[in-house]
Amino acid sequence: MSAVRRAIARVAAVFRRADLDRDLDDELATHVELATEENLQRGMTAADARRAAVASLGSPIAAREQHRESRGLPGLDSILQDLRYGIRGMRRDAGLTAFAVLIIGLGVGASSTVFNVFNALLLRPLPFTDSTRLAWIANGELENLSAQTVQVDNLLDFRRQSQSFAAVEGYSPFYGQGDVRLTGADQPERLTAVPVTERFFPLLGIEPVLGRVFTAEESLWNAPPTAILSHRFWVRCFAAAPDVVGTAMVLDGAPVTVVGVLPESFDFTAVFAPGTGADLFVPYPLSPETNRRGNTLALLGRLNPGVRVDEAQVEADLIAERIRGAERRNEFRPTIAPLRERVSGEFRRALLVLAGAVGFLMLLVCANLSNLLLARASGRHREMAIRAALGAGRPRLVRQMLIESLCLSSVGAAVGLALAVGGTRLVAGIEGMSVPLLQAVRVDLDVLGFCLLVAVATGIVVGLAPALQTSALAPHLALKQGGRGAVGGSGRDWMRRSLVVCEVALACLLVTGAALFGRSLVRVLEVDLGFRTDDILALRIDPGREYSTHAQRTAYFDQILDRVRAVPGVEAVGLTDALPLGDNYGWRLWNVGVAGRAYDRGQKPLALVRIVDDGYIPAMRITVDAGRTFSANDTSESEPVIIVNEPLARRLWPEADPVGRRVEIMGRERRVVGVVREVRYFALEQASGPEMYLPIRQIPDYSSVDLVVSASLPPAAMAPGLRAALAEIDPTLPAADFRTMR
Repeated sequence: MSAVRRAIARVAAVFRRADLDRDLDDELATHVELATEENLQRGMTAADARRAAVASLGSPIAAREQHRESRGLPGLDSILQDLRYGIRGMRRDAGLTAFAVLIIGLGVGASSTVFNVFNALLLRPLPFTDSTRLAWIANGELENLSAQTVQVDNLLDFRRQSQSFAAVEGYSPFYGQGDVRLTGADQPERLTAVPVTERFFPLLGIEPVLGRVFTAEESLWNAPPTAILSHRFWVRCFAAAPDVVGTAMVLDGAPVTVVGVLPESFDFTAVFAPGTGADLFVPYPLSPETNRRGNTLALLGRLNPGVRVDEAQVEADLIAERIRGAERRNEFRPTIAPLRERVSGEFRRALLVLAGAVGFLMLLVCANLSNLLLARASGRHREMAIRAALGAGRPRLVRQMLIESLCLSSVGAAVGLALAVGGTRLVAGIEGMSVPLLQAVRVDLDVLGFCLLVAVATGIVVGLAPALQTSALAPHLALKQGGRGAVGGSGRDWMRRSLVVCEVALACLLVTGAALFGRSLVRVLEVDLGFRTDDILALRIDPGREYSTHAQRTAYFDQILDRVRAVPGVEAVGLTDALPLGDNYGWRLWNVGVAGRAYDRGQKPLALVRIVDDGYIPAMRITVDAGRTFSANDTSESEPVIIVNEPLARRLWPEADPVGRRVEIMGRERRVVGVVREVRYFALEQASGPEMYLPIRQIPDYSSVDLVVSASLPPAAMAPGLRAALAEIDPTLPAADFRTMR
């Protein structure tokens, strides 16, 4: 207990230093006065009495130092002395300090920003309850959604027979951005609705902040429409009103009841559809009607406790074998992977490369600063020799120089943290990039800890070499060299020369890598997209529920096209169900084969489907290599026709002209009337492969489409006239959402 009391007293003395120093001074003065009075009684003169009293007491400075060492934490006091000396040295060498802080700040800022992204995508758990038990159940290993999604009956059979999963739910990824229209408000607005199965949110462990999740009755076919709002949409459209549950919104002309609001922490698109948006969620019924649509569901499952992914895969293969070949059933080949691997696994290699590049950058920072401090330390040998001669040991000298470098690295890390905050906000604010969890990147305790670790490591690495070299020189040799005006010797220059070699090597490596990445970026930006991007506007439109028949929708679109063509500056106008580099509809694939040719099961070619009108290909400036484009005469009463792109033409007829030949699609034959160049639909660096274009007038069941306008005037000058023309046809049409193709 006495040791504990002494420890507490020492700690308390650190915070009462000034008071204790005053008490000591008062005590010393009292001793001097008493000794002086005693000497006066012995017959000394006043001056001699005081002189003798002071001499008997000894050095007051030594007494103070001895008292401080006995009462407080002398090690801490010593460190604080070195810290104050280091700060004074930073002020004295302001130029070197500013340069060092800038270099460290840039290095720490870059590394912290990259760590932030790395942490969000690969290290931090997914924002779901017990996310390690969540698994992605794909229908095969292809990347397109038609191949990965599952038919409703396959889901129901798999759910009934599986013992490895506690629950299996899904969502339909074939929703379109802005596919529903909100009316009844001041300004019509286009919203994105994501269809999900009944227990999708409980599977993820997501509880609404208001209301509830869907019920079984609401998830039936033709049930009264209901919706669950995303938190962002609730705040934006309803001003976070707490009584929103139970109210009705008018979507596509029909009332939809709000039954819940999701928490702010849940961002569906950040995980499952990065680069897009989701405003609300609607029930997806598991019924015969949805089963007839084919593969429409992306599946997620929650593994039972203790079940591994490989064990679940073995069971899934057995289940798929049992249900394979059922009548009117698509093929089901389940491929199970951890949800984390599905979400961000494809980015692991790129992030590791980026982290390695930042690691080399930090090594370059350390080598550069070590060389600077070595150069400065060569002029401090005399100072260190004098300190050593006065009694400072080598550990004390090394510690002093390390503390000086830690001061530099700490200030630089503070600057780097500020840069990391800005860089993180910039990264999190990027829109349109298909990188998952990018909006979840933020500066948190992990990043603060990383900055602290980098600051300490940088300070030690940067200061260790100068500290060891400077303190290793014998005091008499340092004083002799200082007297001759020497600043270094060949025995010490090897370290500086080595650091210079390392700096040049690291710099060459980084510059070479940056040049290669830059060259790749330039090549991507210069790739032939296959379509025009300048002065082209796009707007999502739909005819609404009141246009229920194919003839009514065709008349509606013809009216829009006529009005838009009459707007001054319009060169061409067209319609398409999927814009290049646009929404999820771009992943739809259909089987296509040469009419009359027999194919083995699973061997029929797949091609991306584009449903367009006769004005789309001219408006987008897509090159026609053979034949013709669609015309207004390609209607439901005329011969079924199709346009194929070059990869599909080579696949079906490697040695023959495809124009005039016939293909079979969905049990119906079509004649090829044209061949066009390949268009980049998925990404700048990714070829789309086989594609086919179908005339919109011959497809009876299509949903909303995009209006594409090619103009001779800038988009800003065209938008007002286009809005006015569209408002004349349909005042409820959200015409404020024009996008440029660029």
